Amino acid sequence: MNRFLVFVCALLLAGCVKPSSLKQEKWFQSDGTVKVLTTTAMIADIVAEIGGDQVDAHALIKGELDPHTYELVKGDDERFVRADLIFYNGLGLEHGLSLRESLDKHSRATAVTQKLLETKPETILIVEGQYDPHVWMDIAMWVDTIDPVVDALCAFDPEHAALYRSRGEALRIKMCEADREIYEMLQAVPPEKRYLVTSHDAFNYFTRHYLAAPGESNWQVRCKAPEGLAPEAQMSISDVIEVVSHAQNWGVEVLFPESNVSQDALKKIVDAGKKRGMTLRLSSHMLYGDAMGESESYLDMVEHNARVIAREFMAKNG
Repeated sequence: MNRFLVFVCALLLAGCVKPSSLKQEKWFQSDGTVKVLTTTAMIADIVAEIGGDQVDAHALIKGELDPHTYELVKGDDERFVRADLIFYNGLGLEHGLSLRESLDKHSRATAVTQKLLETKPETILIVEGQYDPHVWMDIAMWVDTIDPVVDALCAFDPEHAALYRSRGEALRIKMCEADREIYEMLQAVPPEKRYLVTSHDAFNYFTRHYLAAPGESNWQVRCKAPEGLAPEAQMSISDVIEVVSHAQNWGVEVLFPESNVSQDALKKIVDAGKKRGMTLRLSSHMLYGDAMGESESYLDMVEHNARVIAREFMAKNG
């Protein structure tokens, strides 16, 4: 009887296992695929597109978790051991101590922005003395992460090199087309409306490429945020006042919350603006900055941001 009860309990427990857990367990199985670990979902999506059926890509930092401060949790060290290849953003994004150490120690870990930093250093933004890591916000720059992924996959799995290169080129074409459509969509918004205030300083590349006028040298005035490059940065009263003044100077009407950042800072800005007689509001739709949220893909994420921004820029405050 006791054995029967144990058997029944085991079946019940098995039925309670979440699908995500089963998927993670599958990643650990030896099924002939190249096991690739990425830090962010944005990178995992690129790897999956290029790798196809030959690659099993797993993102370490999922949902609304903050990649800036992510620290390894139980089981992550096993993923590092199991991974055939690892891809991470670089440019200081992954600065959680335990994650940083594990990336530095792994012999087959590749920073997807390293080649961009080496070949096109002038395109990398520096904010308050540090690299801005949010390169994925500009599709025209993020497309350059295709080559490091293709190169690493081809070196590790030369048998399928032709497939990786072919898929990489197909992805490049798709990304360039999406980039063109988003650029045209946002450039169609009158220039005087293209001033973006978000939760934290994640939209510099987006602003420079999609919101600034061609050749505009002072494009930085078109984006502002109360919190710095990493959303864990402490916000002061002077930060709020600075953003309110910026909004007043440039006729900003709408503030954009981000999916994985508290809205408290933006709400304080709205309240402070009211005291100056300003009419500020929060967008009813959040943007995706450091996290893909519910987006089905990286391109879906950027396209969502572009549509929300364009729509809100053209809306009138009631």
